[in-house]
Amino acid sequence: MSILVTGGARSGKSGFAERLTLSLAGQAIYVATGQAFDEEMTARIALHRVRRDGDGGRWETLEEPFRLPEVLDRLSGGKAVLVDCLTLWLSNVLLAAEGKPDAAAIVEAEITRLVRSVGSFEGTLVLVTNEVGDGIVPEYALGRLYRDLAGRMNTLLAADCEQVFLVTAGIPIELKSREYKL
Repeated sequence: MSILVTGGARSGKSGFAERLTLSLAGQAIYVATGQAFDEEMTARIALHRVRRDGDGGRWETLEEPFRLPEVLDRLSGGKAVLVDCLTLWLSNVLLAAEGKPDAAAIVEAEITRLVRSVGSFEGTLVLVTNEVGDGIVPEYALGRLYRDLAGRMNTLLAADCEQVFLVTAGIPIELKSREYKL
């Protein structure tokens, strides 16, 4: 079963995804995609580590900022997996491709690989992502490209996942079962 958890920054989505994953499996693998490039991000990562460590050793953590599709392929069929967060992974991939004439195509190919890995994943998989399209239009071309890629990635993954949760102000709402179909 694949589950997508989305929401804005500081909405409570990571905490919810962690609780949800552990409610579905006694132990799980936590795939962290963030990289600490500054003090603020270092503090955020430390907060996540403290929260995981407080769960009594129920998490095994893998830090993988780039090769997420390969990691998911390798972990398929094993323990439950939580990925936090897809939009950080996307940012890592986009920044690695920045400046190349085919940067958008490179990132699109990685998104396609990710969607394939999620679609073939066997077992419990919980994916955390940010809802980035609800804000203002980014001023810079790279920001607009990131927003567009994140929106496409989230849309493709939501279509494949059995459940999709939106977390706002710490309140998770399951969306997929409420989907209006034309």
